Amino acid sequence: MSFKIIVDSCCDLTPAMMASGDFIPVPLTLQVGGDTIVDDASFDQADLLWRMKNCDQGAGSACPSPAAYLSAFDCGADELYVVTLSALLSGSHNSAAQARLLWLEDHPDAKVHVFNSCSASSGEVLIALQLQKLAREGLDFAAVVEETSRYISGMQTYFVLENLDNLRKNGRLTRLQSIVTDTLKIKLLMGSTPEGEICRKGQALSIRQALSRMAALMAADSRHEGRTLCITHCNCLQRAFALKEQVLAACRFGEILICDAHGVSSLYANDGGVIAAY
Repeated sequence: MSFKIIVDSCCDLTPAMMASGDFIPVPLTLQVGGDTIVDDASFDQADLLWRMKNCDQGAGSACPSPAAYLSAFDCGADELYVVTLSALLSGSHNSAAQARLLWLEDHPDAKVHVFNSCSASSGEVLIALQLQKLAREGLDFAAVVEETSRYISGMQTYFVLENLDNLRKNGRLTRLQSIVTDTLKIKLLMGSTPEGEICRKGQALSIRQALSRMAALMAADSRHEGRTLCITHCNCLQRAFALKEQVLAACRFGEILICDAHGVSSLYANDGGVIAAY
């Protein structure tokens, strides 16, 4: 049975991963000031970061339409697996779910499943790779869905941002968090709840300390052993490698991947942000 894995553009797959031909990206659009940027292969990270730095308003994003997902479904594959941003962070999941219902009206026997990643960026990458592995092993559709759903329920996501301006402008930080981070110049260690909502995991006086605390949290979580860790960075490869070195010394991950942030991840992580999931 042929398969395709459809991902929204917050899934920061590397060019090598995309070269497999198993993945179809569906882009979100980014808004900075009066400009609209499509988060596709033409995305220019340096240009986005420059625009955000020089814009007084919060930059935002718009989810793909159901029609965009329907177009991706029309790829000729027997089995379709869809991975989206957390449903609590974006309308991307709802659009994909609507597209699935529309697709089934005309293709009642189609095999399509939409996964709520309950994460973003690195988390979506891991889910997409898990789907690829299981589908290539020849598991039937129901087994792939069941195994991947179980995988998602055991995932953990963390992130540390150098610059909180865009999260603040978009209301992603509470008023208290904004006051504290502005006044004390601290760095927040953030994560996701099991439902996929952003939550605070800790704080530090520097990015280096925050990344060390992130590595410590991973080491204290025995569930990490043997799993794959994905680190996504926004214009800070050195930080990504520094976190990798700390993790190698303290943890027993089976594999560690490093990815570049695409458009949506760059918009919210901002320059210097690091996102990790396992």
